This record gives sequence, C-alpha cells and structure tokens, in this order.
Amino acid sequence: MKIRTEEIASVIKREIESFESGLDVSEVGTVLEVGDGIARVHGLRNVMAGEMLEFSDEERTKGLAFNLEENSVGVVILGEYTQIKEGFQVKRLKTILEVPVGEALVGRVVDPLGNPLDGKGPIQRSQTRPVELLAPGIVKRQPVKVPLQTGIMAIDSMIPIGRGQRELIIGDRSTGKTAIAIDTIINQKDSGVICVYVAIGQKQSTVAAIVERLEANDAMKHTIIVSATASDPAPLQYIAPYSGTAMAEYFMYTKDSSGKGKDTLCVYDDLSKQANAYRQLSLLLRRPPGREAFPGDVFYLHSRLLERAAKLSDAEGGGSLTALPIIETQEGEVSAYIPTNVISITDGQIYLVTNLFASGQRPAVDPGISVSRVGGNAQIKAMRKIAGFLRLDLASFRELEAFAQLGTELDKATQSQLDRGYRVQEILKQPQYQPLAVENQVAVIYAATKGFLDKLPVSAVGKWKESFVQFIKDNQPAEVKVIRESKELGDEEKLKAMIQGHIEGFRREQNL
Repeated sequence: MKIRTEEIASVIKREIESFESGLDVSEVGTVLEVGDGIARVHGLRNVMAGEMLEFSDEERTKGLAFNLEENSVGVVILGEYTQIKEGFQVKRLKTILEVPVGEALVGRVVDPLGNPLDGKGPIQRSQTRPVELLAPGIVKRQPVKVPLQTGIMAIDSMIPIGRGQRELIIGDRSTGKTAIAIDTIINQKDSGVICVYVAIGQKQSTVAAIVERLEANDAMKHTIIVSATASDPAPLQYIAPYSGTAMAEYFMYTKDSSGKGKDTLCVYDDLSKQANAYRQLSLLLRRPPGREAFPGDVFYLHSRLLERAAKLSDAEGGGSLTALPIIETQEGEVSAYIPTNVISITDGQIYLVTNLFASGQRPAVDPGISVSRVGGNAQIKAMRKIAGFLRLDLASFRELEAFAQLGTELDKATQSQLDRGYRVQEILKQPQYQPLAVENQVAVIYAATKGFLDKLPVSAVGKWKESFVQFIKDNQPAEVKVIRESKELGDEEKLKAMIQGHIEGFRREQNL
C-alpha cells in the first residue's frame, strides 16, 4: 500500500483542529513537525513576519516567525530544539526580537540573545533594543572624515578607515583577517571607542583565545563579545551580527550630558558563515534556492546589516558605528557570490593574499587590490602628506621586482627604486598584537620615503624600526609630540635631524 503524505498531513490537521476547538487559533498554534532548528506550526493565523513566539516546553524556548504560508507557519527556533515535540503549543508574544543593551554588557561575553557565557554572573537588563532596525536616513548622516586608527601601518597609511565607514577584510583562510580586527580593537584602548566583536560559526577554543588575548592587552574594558560558535544552532549564527549591531547602536544613539553620542566599532567574523547559516534555514523552510543555493534575498541579508553603519550628523549626536565585516574566500575567488555582494555594499576592502603571507610579509595586505573609498578624508594631515605616494611606490616596486627576476641588467635609477621598495616593504611588516600610535607611524614612514634608510642593509631595517619606536616611547621627542597634538608634520628640518641622529647612532651600535 502506497503511503501519501498529503493524506497523513490532512488527517493530522483535522485532529489538531478538533483539539483546538476550545483555543483561539489566531493566537495559539500547534507544532506539526520539528527538526534542524525549524518548526512547522499549524494555526497562528494573525502572526506577523519576524514576530517572537514561545513554545510550551519546560524551558519556554523562543522562536521567530520566518515563513508565513497558507496552511502553516515556518518558525526558526532560537536555542535548543531537541526538547520540542510534535503537538506542543506555540503562542504569540506580539513583540519583535530584542536584546539587552547598555554599559553592563561592556567587558562581557554573551550569546546572540544577550545571555552571559563568561561565568561572571547575570547581566543587569536595564534596557533592550530591537535586533532588526532601519538604518539611519541620509539626512541623519554626515560625511566620514574622522580617522579610526587601526595601529597597523600598512592600513593607516594606504587604506585608511574613517569612523562610520564599512571596510571589508577579505582573503583566504589563515591569512591574518582576524588578527587585523583584533589589533584594531586593541588600538582603541584610550580612544573612547566601544568595540563589539561578533564571532560567527567559529570554534569555542578560538573565541576563548581571542578573549584571553584581549584581556592580556587590557582591551576587554571597552569590548563586548557576541559569540555564536560552530556548535550553536544556525538561527543563532544568523541573528548574531544583528544582535551585535544593536548593542553597538545603543552607544551610538545614546547622548551624554553634552549631547554627544559615542563612537563604536563592530567586527563581524565572518559573514560567509552567517550566509551559510541563512542558506541552511532557507532550504529547510523550502524557500526557492538561487545562485550557489542561496535564497534570492541573501543580498538584503547583508545590506540591511551594513547600512546601519554610519557617522551621525551633529544634530543626532555625532556618534558613529564603524563596520569591519570579514569574508573568507576560497582559493582567492573574489568573484564568488557572497564576496561580490559584500564588496558592492562596503566602502572599500582590505585584501589579504596567501603568497604574501607565506613569504613573511605580515600583515599580508595587497595594496594593489585593496582600496578605501573614503581615502585621505580619514587621515590626519601629517599622514596624508607623507603617505600619498606610498601605494604608487609599492605598486611600481612590485612591477620592477618581477622584471628584475628575469636577470636583466638594471640601470642605477631602477636599482635605487628597487632598493627603496625593499626597505619600504620591511617597515610595513608588523608583529601581531603590537599596534603603533599614528605619530610613530608617520615618523617611520617619513624616514623610509625620504631615503634615510637607503644606507642601511635591508636585513637591518626591521631592527632599526623597533629601536626607533622604542626611542620615541622612551624619550618623547618634541618633533613627534607635535604630530600627536597638532596632527601636522611641524618643522620638517627638526624631524629630519632627529631621524638622521638616531640612524647614525643605530649604525654605530650595530657596527654597520
């Protein structure tokens, strides 16, 4: 005998309808089937898309109305779904999904629903904020013009990021994408910027290592970590970036006594995994698949998230939310579906290359493909003045380097350009978790681009840079202090004399 699922479903629905005769079906529904973080619910005729629901299990598990169909409602289960069984009741809560926000979250590790994961006790839930919120309109914004210093010389000089910008960090697996984001968070220590790090689909050990590293650098005092690890259900990985954004938006919109909002930074690590979680949910709910099996609205998934990053106008408090989304590529395939989508939404990208990483150039930023669409507006005047030709110099150096490998004889001018390029490349190398203050960066780049390092062997340039930065920290020379305070170069002759004096002392010390 052939079993027809349609007949079985109709019998179940008739039974449920007779059972629900005493219930208000528009407010209470019944679970028809459940599995893989999804429940199909009969009833709930008045439910709205995105509305919160509550299951009748012991934990009172929450759900989100996702698909509104003719005969049933597709519900995304926010949390553990194994204890939910067929026949359980589901009731409307007549609210949208909200998460706790406020100062109490700073320094804590939470899940996407705002529940603590760090074992430091409960969080005082004084205020909540909707997870999904409309992005501020054009009138409420102002142009991005205040720098957000990452502390990474290759980025602050050639691909500057401004407060309120969306800058994509893109590259293959294990090329240092997370390292750039963590360095940027560490560098905000005394800047007043509140940071939110959203970990999506990562290993728990990886998230624990990041927390440990931030604590070691005294950076957890201004950071919230939202964690939806690989072991968490797909619905939590899907809503994690929106939750992190809501937590950051609270600080951006809340005005202090002087009527100003705060500057915030949101890192999404990474949106490839969020898109995969959304694809999983959509396929389970029988939404029509499109390119690479993603649903048709996968672009909207990321655009409505990243459009919430903004620099608010002074009338709105002048706060900002800077977004650093991370995307993982496969074998450098930037033209894949999700990477191209996010590239088109953001204001530039920092592209990390595997062969640069393998050759020891770290961070492995490729200045040829990387771009910041805000540009010099997001740099202090001193950096803008000296870093203007750095990208062009490096690009021409790469071309010459490829030409020199053919073994042809080079004229003196070409050889000196190559030598300068090797030294510039050396100063752009930077150890992890050691961000540099912008005035130190300016002094080092000035020394390299003006030819002061040309007499040093390439192998000694890295050691000189360490020595020079330590010299600045210990002695606080007036020439560098001027850059920090006025944001301008000041007296260049004095700066040249200081650099020249240090290089001569370094050469004597190293017997060069």
